[in-house]
Amino acid sequence: MYDFVDIVPDTEIDPGTNVLVAGPPMTGKRRIAFDILRTGAIRGDGSIVVTTKDSAEKVLEEFTQETDVSNENVRVVDCVTKQRGIGTVDDDPKIKYASSPIDMTGIGIKLSEFLQEFYENRGITENRVLLHSVSTLLMYSDLQTVFRFLHVFTGRIQSADALGIYVIDSTAHDDQTMNTLKQLFDGIIEVESGDGDEPVITTAGASF
Repeated sequence: MYDFVDIVPDTEIDPGTNVLVAGPPMTGKRRIAFDILRTGAIRGDGSIVVTTKDSAEKVLEEFTQETDVSNENVRVVDCVTKQRGIGTVDDDPKIKYASSPIDMTGIGIKLSEFLQEFYENRGITENRVLLHSVSTLLMYSDLQTVFRFLHVFTGRIQSADALGIYVIDSTAHDDQTMNTLKQLFDGIIEVESGDGDEPVITTAGASF
C-alpha cells in the first residue's frame, strides 16, 4: 500500500493506482508531486521521474535538496536533454535519455527498464513514478496520441503494482481535453491558490 502522508493524511492508496495532479501555474502542484515521491523514497520505495520539462541533473538536484534522501533508489527518464542538443549524452545507471517528448515509444521502454530493475532485479516491490508534465506532451502531440500513450503508461503502472503521479496545467487545456484525460486516472488531486502560501487541495476519485 502507498500513502500521501503530507498531502492526503490517513489515506491508503492501492498498488497500481494512477493519480492526476491538476491545477493552474504557480499553485505548488509540482512540489506536491515531488513530495509524494520523496515520502516513498524516505521509506525505501523506488522513485522514477519522467521529465519532459527539466534536465535529469536539475530533477535530481531538486529531489534531494530538501531531505536526506539518497539517490540510490532514484531514477530519471530525461526527455529534454537530447532534444536541446547540449553535447553527447549516454544512458547511465541512474539516467536514461529519450530523444524528445515526442519519442513516446522510447519513453515507455526506458520506464519499463527502470521498473524491471527495481522490481525484478533488486526486489523493490513498491515504486512511485512521476510524469512531469502531461502539458508538455500536449504541446508536441495531439490529444489522441497523448491519450494512447498515457493509456499504455498507466497500464504499465498498474501491472507493476506501482503508483503513478501525473502533473498537468489545468488552465492550459480546454474542458474537453481535461475530461478526456481524466478518464485514465483512478484519482485526481486538484490544487488551487490559497489565501497564504499554502495551496488549497481537493481530491476526487475512487482512490481517496
